[in-house]
Amino acid sequence: MPHKPFIRTLRAQWLGQQLRQIREQRGMTLKLVATHLNRDMSALGRYERADWPIRREDVVALLDLYGFHRADERAHLLSLAEEVWRTDRWNDAYDNVIDSSFIDFPWLESRADRICSYHSTVMPGLFQLRDYAELVIREVEGPKAPEGLIQRGIALRMDRQQMLERGQTKINAIIDESALRRPIGTPKLMQDQLRRILQLARQPQIEVRVLPRDIGLHPALDGSFWVFEMPTPYPAVGYLESLAGQMYFESPKADRFVSAYHRTCDAALDPRESAGLISKIVEELA
Repeated sequence: MPHKPFIRTLRAQWLGQQLRQIREQRGMTLKLVATHLNRDMSALGRYERADWPIRREDVVALLDLYGFHRADERAHLLSLAEEVWRTDRWNDAYDNVIDSSFIDFPWLESRADRICSYHSTVMPGLFQLRDYAELVIREVEGPKAPEGLIQRGIALRMDRQQMLERGQTKINAIIDESALRRPIGTPKLMQDQLRRILQLARQPQIEVRVLPRDIGLHPALDGSFWVFEMPTPYPAVGYLESLAGQMYFESPKADRFVSAYHRTCDAALDPRESAGLISKIVEELA
């Protein structure tokens, strides 16, 4: 019986990327690693690209060779090796670490060919001015949140925006008109924030559409969501945020996100009409 082809799952991609990063941090080439472990160099490369599933014992051998002994992070990587076939949502254990050790939102942003999103309540994080972002983060985290946590959240959001300057990733954002009109901070801040969006929308890789508030039923009534279109041959990833945490969905569940985005896009204004409405709101705030 022929073997079922391996699906390049998000877990496999993440594990491969982490193993490559650790190897490069140790200054080791694939050829050197293959020699030490008596393995085929091309096979190790396929592990890192998630072309082949990697066995747990191979991950153990690699981490031992790299001298990677941090217990918690090592345990998570070994757990990934046991679950590289899974395409269901990620466990909450991966959601509370904001660094390069576990899967996170910025990692998906950096790898995607195109980011498609719908924003029902606030401006897209990639488009937010620092002052706007700080108000949103402080409100979401609550009055008892440590100041260090607030500042790290702001810094992370600003760091993510560096991808806009590189211009390598296509960004398609649909913003609900209610989010454009929701007063956050002073009228001056709202004007500056809306002008920032108009400025970004002029970039060739960025498309901004507005979903008018007079639209009744539409596919995104449940709220904000993201679709990450990954490079071929990797499948798209759907993403949701809620008070319960972050949730990532792969194919076939991600297909519903793709369909909902395209249908919402059809209901929204085109980019030129959207820019006109945003400009009108700026004038109303004067």
